[in-house]
Amino acid sequence: MDHSKHSSKLDNVGMTASILCAVHCAVVPFLITSLPLLGLGFLANPWVEWSMILFALLIGFYAIGLSYFRSHRRVLPLILLFGGFLIIITGHLYITNWREAIIVPFGGLLIATAHFFNYKYTAICRNANTLFHLKHSHPHKG
Repeated sequence: MDHSKHSSKLDNVGMTASILCAVHCAVVPFLITSLPLLGLGFLANPWVEWSMILFALLIGFYAIGLSYFRSHRRVLPLILLFGGFLIIITGHLYITNWREAIIVPFGGLLIATAHFFNYKYTAICRNANTLFHLKHSHPHKG
């Protein structure tokens, strides 16, 4: 299996999960009283929140870690990923009221940004390897 294509798919899943997490964390505090009326009360459950965080964490560290070690070796996606999770976890554990609804989504967007950079760096390396292969594996006859 081509590692870069696998990583790109995981980065797409990671970006989507992180953005959904950010939207969830921003919207749920404002809609918490309406959610049960809409049949969506489960979205305010801490288990749902921590499950989303764990899912994003696993996808993030797998996709970005795999790309880092097998492809681009650029640390920026790892720093953004770690920073995003640090913000989310700190926000959930230590910050209350309306500030949590601002801080935690910022962490989710930071994680999505980490996946975006990872996706770009992996694509650059994939293209560079393809060009290298084309230039050096088929010598000109002359």
